[in-house]
Amino acid sequence: MSWAQSAIACRQLSQVPECNLMSENDLRSQIVTSKLAILDDRIERRILVIRGQKVMLDSDLAELYGVQTFRLNEQVKRNRIRFPHDFMFQLTREEAKSLTSQFARSKRGKGGRRTPPYAFTEQGVAMLSSVLRSERAVQVNIAIMRAFVKFRGILASQEGLARKLAEVEK
Repeated sequence: MSWAQSAIACRQLSQVPECNLMSENDLRSQIVTSKLAILDDRIERRILVIRGQKVMLDSDLAELYGVQTFRLNEQVKRNRIRFPHDFMFQLTREEAKSLTSQFARSKRGKGGRRTPPYAFTEQGVAMLSSVLRSERAVQVNIAIMRAFVKFRGILASQEGLARKLAEVEK
């Protein structure tokens, strides 16, 4: 349902008393804000720490961008020069197997993955915006960058607490 259809349905059904007082632009803004909040939550849950780096897997990124994983990887391979090893790396089979068991990821077999996933660091995710040129990709990238910044802040506060705890224990 589009935002205009939502506004019309809201006004027709009068489910929300304030709805009649909202302009269509206000309603559109409210819908976009709520969608971004949901997106932020989905992103934060998908940031993993692998090999000591904060990363997102290709399958998670593809889902957020609304493309198939093999299409995302296809674009990355076509633009390989933009993705050095510190921007993106492929997990080993052992790492992939560990993720499969920890997070109930798709198992190898009919329709499943045949190769280990790629992990994109914060810089790799930023570079994806130059490869995937849709409006959705831009909005998703902005949300992902904000989530990485938030994640970095949380880690910094935890490290600060750990230092204070260590000082207290001395």
